[in-house]
Amino acid sequence: MITHPNVKINLGLHVIRKRQDGYHDLETLFVPYHGISDTLEIVSGDDYSQTLGAIAGYDRQSVAQAVSPDGKLMITIARKEGVDWDPLKDLTAKAYFLLAEDFKLPPVKIFLEKTSPVGAGLGGGSADASFALRMLSELFGLNLPAATLAGYAARLGSDCPFFIYNTPMMGTGRGEVLTPFDLDSVIGPEYEIRVIVPEGIHVSTADAYRGIVPREAAAPALPDRHARPDRASLAEILRIPVTSWKDTLVNDFEATVFAKYPALEALKNDIYKKGAVYASMSGSGSALFGIFRK
Repeated sequence: MITHPNVKINLGLHVIRKRQDGYHDLETLFVPYHGISDTLEIVSGDDYSQTLGAIAGYDRQSVAQAVSPDGKLMITIARKEGVDWDPLKDLTAKAYFLLAEDFKLPPVKIFLEKTSPVGAGLGGGSADASFALRMLSELFGLNLPAATLAGYAARLGSDCPFFIYNTPMMGTGRGEVLTPFDLDSVIGPEYEIRVIVPEGIHVSTADAYRGIVPREAAAPALPDRHARPDRASLAEILRIPVTSWKDTLVNDFEATVFAKYPALEALKNDIYKKGAVYASMSGSGSALFGIFRK
């Protein structure tokens, strides 16, 4: 089975508070973006790969392969920039091991051609993991409902559950609490989204969080929460016209990320100069996107 896991962007991202478990409560609108995707193939141990030929076109330094100690998983990852992580710790491998704890899965081979950027805030690794869960469920007749798959996905990463549904979703909690959202009601067909991934800049989530001040710590609770625009909920902000989002729809990570990578702030300004009605960083960076009139 072959799929093409797409990435996502975030329309607004509010860091609300730090939780006792060390995570942060967030609110964001996850939106699938199909202009960037990976290629993921999963086959049972005895089957032949259809993507191996494409992966064979990579040089040796760009391919990593590993077999689990029990011999039940072989994983091959190809990436033009090289694979600088243990393939057995890739989220697709973790997805297999997670389901194998509860179900008798047969041996499998995973082939991942990684073209989505790493450290860009687009959730490429999370997408790979969630697509792997869906594929394993279908391949081996587990017939797990989406809500059950989303529960497994949440154990792999905060934004993984979104990719189980892969449709616009408002995310709260760590990002794993999802509510369907009618994106067409706020961005009509006269607009298009363009994603820009700068070369040579990779932002870790830890770096993005370093120095960030959650909204509840930044200002005391007010009798009228509408008295300050930065206290409005994301859902409230999304109700205003997209042409008014520039000064109201905020990704809170921009404050810390732009301070360390001023080139990203310059890129955002350039997107506006090129005619975008709205521009923002996605997730914890470094990718940015603009919303343009067609």
